[in-house]
Amino acid sequence: MKVYVLKREQSIPRPVDEVFGFFRNPGNLAVITPKSLGFKILTPPPHEMKAGAIIDYIIRLGIIPIHWRTMITDYLPPYSFVDEQLKGPYTFWHHRHTFFARGDATNIIDEVHYALPFGILGRLAHFLLVRRQLESIFNYRAETISRIFSTSCNLSESKRPDNRKRNL
Repeated sequence: MKVYVLKREQSIPRPVDEVFGFFRNPGNLAVITPKSLGFKILTPPPHEMKAGAIIDYIIRLGIIPIHWRTMITDYLPPYSFVDEQLKGPYTFWHHRHTFFARGDATNIIDEVHYALPFGILGRLAHFLLVRRQLESIFNYRAETISRIFSTSCNLSESKRPDNRKRNL
């Protein structure tokens, strides 16, 4: 079984308790998942994040619905949690979410170890499609998380009125 790794890190200008609080709510996964995947949680609320929690949901790949079941296997608020696939499209899925304070900001690290079924066909699918799909999903997540935690006062330097070039 070939295990692949996807790792992403981003910094959010918010305290770790606030950032982790957002991730504590499994319902927010729908907010940071591309709409094209048709993400829907099947597990009835309330969704309590804790070790042993099981969450069922559906995603769509095109018109094909895929039932996915994950379990929170490790939960250490506000620093980390792990979700592992019990049922779904992968042979193996282990996703560690890590949060740590860096000054007034929070670093978020996503590290996913995953494997595909079907041997050499799975490897070919990974090369041709799956790797890019996962990268696209995690790019969307990072952009959405940045947007959620940004404020109107976080304008880039070039857009601040006092930094505009003046015509003399």
